Amino acid sequence: MDVKAGSFVCLLGPSGCGKSTLLRLLAGLEKEKNGEIFVDGKKIEGAGLQRGVVFQDYGLFPWMTAGENITIALKQRYPKMKKEERKEKALEKIADVGLDGSVFDKLPKELSGGMKQRCAIARAFGIDPPVLLMDEPFAALDAVTRAKLQDLVLNLWKQEENRKTVFFVTHDVDEALYLATDIYVLGQSPSKVIYQYQFEENQKVPRDKMYESKDIMELRNKLIKIINDEIQQKSQS
Repeated sequence: MDVKAGSFVCLLGPSGCGKSTLLRLLAGLEKEKNGEIFVDGKKIEGAGLQRGVVFQDYGLFPWMTAGENITIALKQRYPKMKKEERKEKALEKIADVGLDGSVFDKLPKELSGGMKQRCAIARAFGIDPPVLLMDEPFAALDAVTRAKLQDLVLNLWKQEENRKTVFFVTHDVDEALYLATDIYVLGQSPSKVIYQYQFEENQKVPRDKMYESKDIMELRNKLIKIINDEIQQKSQS
């Protein structure tokens, strides 16, 4: 797998095919048994601030306020930044994800699931890593909140002068079609890439036009068939 910098990569595949494991390897949270992983020409040797991570369960420290969850990451990323500057930057990122500044002083238990995930996104974008890893970040959210956060992440990414390389794990084919510049489908045991698709710029359409696009619908049906065939093949082996 060779991914161009600035791509928005969505990883699809059956449950247990290794999507989340691949993300943990990219994050440096697990060590590969075979092969090597390089980011910007440098081999991954462990966790680092060059790779931001957004988990499905938000990953917020429950004993810290939302603001503290963001500023502690900023302190690690920018150790020379003054406390007042960290708070100002955290408030700026909170605003960027569509939240009111009052969220800064609230504990995670006082926030809805969507608000917690917005804070996690604010923290990830706040440290400005060149690579952003997102492991089914919207899977636990209702459909309306999920769509709003998809739009939020896509817009934040598009607005960047130097776009992050995003790896986004999902089970949702429609989510991948909406977000991705590149789609990889992983097969099962041993995990491997069984299908890859790269969008042309003119193929991408707004959410409300997706189901009217013949190309997108043909790709959608193809992806679903590939994944279902892989599940069926595994069940017969």
